[in-house]
Amino acid sequence: VLLQMRFAPHSLSILKTFISRRSIAVAQRRGLSGAAMRLVQFCRHGDGGGIRVGVEQGEGLDVVDLKAFDPSMPSTLRGLLELGDKGRECAQRALASCQCKVNREHIQLLSPILAPEKVVCVGMNYRDHCTEQNAPIPKEPIIFSKFPSAITGPYDDIILPSESQEVDWEVELAFVIGRKGKDIKEEDALSYVAGFTVANDVSARDWQMKRNGKQWLLGKTFDSFCPLGPALVTSDAVKDPHNLGIRCLVNGDVVQSSCTDQMIFKTAELVSWVSKFVTLTPGDVFLTGTPPGVGVFRKPPVFLKKGDVVECQIDQLGSIINRVI
Repeated sequence: VLLQMRFAPHSLSILKTFISRRSIAVAQRRGLSGAAMRLVQFCRHGDGGGIRVGVEQGEGLDVVDLKAFDPSMPSTLRGLLELGDKGRECAQRALASCQCKVNREHIQLLSPILAPEKVVCVGMNYRDHCTEQNAPIPKEPIIFSKFPSAITGPYDDIILPSESQEVDWEVELAFVIGRKGKDIKEEDALSYVAGFTVANDVSARDWQMKRNGKQWLLGKTFDSFCPLGPALVTSDAVKDPHNLGIRCLVNGDVVQSSCTDQMIFKTAELVSWVSKFVTLTPGDVFLTGTPPGVGVFRKPPVFLKKGDVVECQIDQLGSIINRVI
């Protein structure tokens, strides 16, 4: 009533439009997922390996099969992200329905993203990791990449290549791009992030540091050198991605333990920076760097061997466990 007394009808309409647009902008800046979810990719045992998209009812709980709930939905999480709001709203409805549930024991979890267009990695992005190797704090993000073929599932094996004798672990916070963008402003960048997951940036240090002209790519991109998962936890399900405990255990012994508040360049900065050079697309994976405790800087150095079990943990996201073969 007060608004109608103070404003002429056309002014009131303009005000409502302004408020509506501002609300949309605020919602976008919070993240694009719209509701807290744990999105997974899986295949059913005995199903011939067909990929399905699901929503966990909770960490480690049963999974709602999205395509069984709505046959029009795609079979991959990347495809779901490409649908934008339509895909996310369907996933929310499926989770709320509690229908089309699949028992956890009857499925194999896959990496939440398979065959992304890009796997973008950030080097030297933890202050305590720089201190560990007596290296200066970078002035701008150090960007490299892995080939998408390096991605493997959250519980799949890490394959030791015969070409390397210095394979190392690196627990990392990863995030996934949810919508297309180029030259993204830092203040808008989080609206392009679909969610977060756990990664292990497995690294062949001999190839990274001594061979191939000391270019990092070959040492980072052997098959199985990017375990990822267990779920894509949507952005609004993570209270503060830059205040999460992050750990790596080898054979049950803690080898890395830090907090993501040690990150030098945080999520929004990384999205904005990389988008200056390349167009980001749904499904692109970012690995944001590792804390101290890697094997190569131990005295003496320690490297992975056959039979080792590597577990990477991040609070609120879960853990991935991979045996070395």
